[in-house]
Amino acid sequence: MKDFLAISDYSSEEIQDLLDLAVKLKKQYFKKGNKPIFKGKVLGMIFQKPSLRTRISFDMAMRHCGGDALYLSPNEIGLGKRESIADVARVLSGYVQGLMARVFEHEHVLELAKWSEIPVVNGLSDYNHPCQGMADALTIQEKFGKKSKGLNVSYVGDGNNVTTSLMHVSAKLGWNVTVATPEGYDMNPKAVEIAQKIAKKTKSKLTFVRDPHEAVKGAHVIYTDTWTSMGQEEETAKRELVFPPYQVNAKLISEADKDVIVMHCLPAHRNHELTDDVADGKHSVIFPQAHNRLHAQKAILARLFEVA
Repeated sequence: MKDFLAISDYSSEEIQDLLDLAVKLKKQYFKKGNKPIFKGKVLGMIFQKPSLRTRISFDMAMRHCGGDALYLSPNEIGLGKRESIADVARVLSGYVQGLMARVFEHEHVLELAKWSEIPVVNGLSDYNHPCQGMADALTIQEKFGKKSKGLNVSYVGDGNNVTTSLMHVSAKLGWNVTVATPEGYDMNPKAVEIAQKIAKKTKSKLTFVRDPHEAVKGAHVIYTDTWTSMGQEEETAKRELVFPPYQVNAKLISEADKDVIVMHCLPAHRNHELTDDVADGKHSVIFPQAHNRLHAQKAILARLFEVA
């Protein structure tokens, strides 16, 4: 692995290998602590967007394994504005051993990877969120096991970057995916085309509907996300008129499998895309899911640094 930019870049076997390593590192952490496999390594973390989970989980992943992390704020870098992305990549390649970038435009992280001599991790872009997708898959396998081919994963809400990575990782692992979105808020066509190619190989089923109630029938996983992502704030009022029928609430949960789990990548706008009783209820795994960012990212970094 040179970079980790998209789940679709890797085979089903490689994705499962990363998940197996994440499980191993997680068990090791809780038993005796992780070995210092990142000793002498520093991860430069470039942020164009604010973050809680991405920043802290990457920082702590490095520290737990004996390395260090350096936070680089938007004001310090000015990626593509104050200095060209190509120059930033080549300069940082001489200072740190890896880069993680959380950006608005996917092209920015692709260009970083193109010019960088060190591994680059996509910490989120407008196209996808592959580290979140890996944490999601880890959480689902913890609940349903590795041999979970044919699992039904339903996403309800805005067809966004998180949905792209969820759809791709689910298809890679042979899970069936149903996406329910309002008209005008559909998935990125390129992301759908890639998912369809993956699904053809793994024999998973992809379904796209408008009705959230139809989407959750037989669902083992119900996933939702904020109705308005960062950078879309001007659309908030409009979106709040469109998305209420897609709220994940007790009624919607009752229409899924009895052992369904509810997922959200956070931050959550409670009583908007999901209700308090669902977020804090017996079906919710949103906090273990958030914690699994740490363990999934340790595995990604370990493979990129070639230390595990």
